[in-house]
Amino acid sequence: MSILAVILGLLLIGLILLEAFETMILPRRVTRRLRMTRVFFLSLWRVWIAVAHRLPGGVDREGEGQRKQFLGLFGPLALLLLLAIWASGLVLGFALLIWGAGGEVAGTHGRAGFGDILYMSGITFFTIGFGDVTPRGELGRLLSVAEGATGFSFLAVIIGYLPVIFTSFAQREITIVLLDARAGSPPSAAGFLCRLGPDDGGAHLDGYLREWEQWTAELLESHLAYPMLSFFRSQHEHQSWLATLTVILDVTALVIVGVGDQMGGGAQRQARLTFAMARHAAGDLCQILNSPPRSVDPARLPPAELSFLRERLAAAGVPLRLGEAAERQLAALRDLYEPYVTALSARVLMKLPPWLPEASVADDWETTAWQWDPAVARDAMNAVPAPTDGPSC
Repeated sequence: MSILAVILGLLLIGLILLEAFETMILPRRVTRRLRMTRVFFLSLWRVWIAVAHRLPGGVDREGEGQRKQFLGLFGPLALLLLLAIWASGLVLGFALLIWGAGGEVAGTHGRAGFGDILYMSGITFFTIGFGDVTPRGELGRLLSVAEGATGFSFLAVIIGYLPVIFTSFAQREITIVLLDARAGSPPSAAGFLCRLGPDDGGAHLDGYLREWEQWTAELLESHLAYPMLSFFRSQHEHQSWLATLTVILDVTALVIVGVGDQMGGGAQRQARLTFAMARHAAGDLCQILNSPPRSVDPARLPPAELSFLRERLAAAGVPLRLGEAAERQLAALRDLYEPYVTALSARVLMKLPPWLPEASVADDWETTAWQWDPAVARDAMNAVPAPTDGPSC
């Protein structure tokens, strides 16, 4: 009996089962920093982005290049690779355990060596059972039965929980897609408020903020339980969960400061609640992704752009409150979340959205693979040709 092989086998089996339980089943954040799953994802991500930087960055008709497409493969592929590593580790662990415990195994050429035992462990774990390599002693048979039960249970649990992960991803994307027509592509705080326009009493804005608070809470819970979802990218190039989260924080910050003569006051209470939930999500996601907050460089909203933002909002009938006190409050609110979303942007390589809509950028809904001119959709929607001058959001 090899004590070292038995100890290594038991440790490997125990570690993988614990990691699988914490990653797939445990519905809460794991605070232990040294985790195989955490190290695997972050280490593989570093290699992945190093390869991505060597790929062409140009875009095709759909707005994506090879680099973006390659980054989009990481989340699902890394998850499948992690499951393969877990299964391989369990097969190796049981092989070490059987071999170290001295379990007698008969192969096709007499007494089996470690290679035959590893092969037997694999077909036992996946419940194939060809029968060409079999355990002879009671201990070997007992360990084989234990491995078969472990393999069957492990595969059943993994198959059962994979739909949960992809369902969480699909639910996350609903609000992201809805922002296309409401806030632009990419979304922006000014774009959303300009398109919403004057809102008597803030009833419509309050409803949106409630929906965003719910979405942000679901985002936090799902991404704490399944951190790999942070690397799952949205279907469309100009959309992402990080951009949506940042726009929510930008809009609520503006509403808290004061937007419009009528709409701001009625929605300020809900804006504070939504801002608190979104900031909570940004802080916790930085923690699980090992991304300490970093300074915003360059500034997302320099003074000149803030002045232009005020002009755009005023032209749309939702002026931002004036005065030094308002500017100080907006700066203080931004300091609460911009360092965190900046760190997340650097970690997952997703762009932060602008405060103002980008010039000459069409919404995703306005074009298709067969109709590239966004003016066609805009004219049809407005029933008149779109204006060529004046403020537009």
